Amino acid sequence: MDYELGRSTRKCAKTGREFASGESFYSILIAEGSKIVRQDYAADAWEGAPRQALGWWKSQVPAADSKKKKPHWAPNDVMLQLFDELAEQPDRADMRYVLTLLLLRRRVLRLEDTEQEGPQEEVLLVYCARRQMEYRIPVVMPDGARAQEIQQDLARLLLSDAA
Repeated sequence: MDYELGRSTRKCAKTGREFASGESFYSILIAEGSKIVRQDYAADAWEGAPRQALGWWKSQVPAADSKKKKPHWAPNDVMLQLFDELAEQPDRADMRYVLTLLLLRRRVLRLEDTEQEGPQEEVLLVYCARRQMEYRIPVVMPDGARAQEIQQDLARLLLSDAA
């Protein structure tokens, strides 16, 4: 099963207001039946991710006059190597979860299913066709400050301005 997550609608799901150039906003992913749905929220309408959210992140609408070079992600093999390294670091399970969401978006991993392992323990079952392996990834939602830290770490490790 492949999921089309799509780009930002540039419109707040709560208020219907269009985002301005350079404005910060939040996005969430929610499972609705067999579909994964993306919803975007203006920062002033953001009340935090709902409990059923698979993941969330903060973004910014590009400035209309932005001439910045588009950043480029590291090759998929490099991302998978980091994914493997994080499996050996239980104290960074939240970072592995966020990286899993990125790999799902890049279609390196495919979401097969979700399972409940306890009253509040959810696990994503993901498949890597490249490796022909299935992984069980605990859903470890980082809080706001930790999410920002993870975003900065992943950007530092996996993004470059070079083509």
